[in-house]
Amino acid sequence: MTKIKICGLNDAAGFDAAVAVGAEYIGLNFFPPSPRYVAPADAAALSARHPGGPLRVGLFVKPEDAEIAAVLAALQLDMLQLYVSAERARDIRARFGLPVWRAVGVTAAADLPDDPEGADGLLIEPKAPADASRPGGNAISMDWSLLDGWRAPCDWMLAGGLTPGNVAAAIRATGAPCVDVASGVERARGVKDPALIAAFAAAARA
Repeated sequence: MTKIKICGLNDAAGFDAAVAVGAEYIGLNFFPPSPRYVAPADAAALSARHPGGPLRVGLFVKPEDAEIAAVLAALQLDMLQLYVSAERARDIRARFGLPVWRAVGVTAAADLPDDPEGADGLLIEPKAPADASRPGGNAISMDWSLLDGWRAPCDWMLAGGLTPGNVAAAIRATGAPCVDVASGVERARGVKDPALIAAFAAAARA
């Protein structure tokens, strides 16, 4: 069964809804420019609502070690999702001892990695537009046919413009073992809609 990651959770309603649908991963965004940013103390309070359950994934964009350390001092994370180079991802993995998933932006088949380069998993998504203020979460879908024939070198998840209306087609087209959604289950920018989370999960697992 395809796994689900609900990313950018920053309020109780969205967090509770992700737990209720049995999402395997909950994404907590620690990149301040994002509308889905959550402060470490607030993320800790959300996580405490449901001990156990989905794995907690911390999203960081080009972080300093001190930034990650400050978050880990506030709450336990199970994984790190990083927008960094492969070399930097390896360094962070060694420093903090947590599984690392590295985001890879794709515009052509040649962008798809054939080596995990030390990461535990890869998040495959469209490259952000040149004028974007953040590297992901831009509600842009990728050309799923680019993944035809790609042999993933490690665990991976598909992201980018996924919604309750297209996630089933995305899974059929790519065989993605996990799908990651943020803006596609929001009723307003940065505000999750529990009904859309439920609809996304139902579509992904149908």
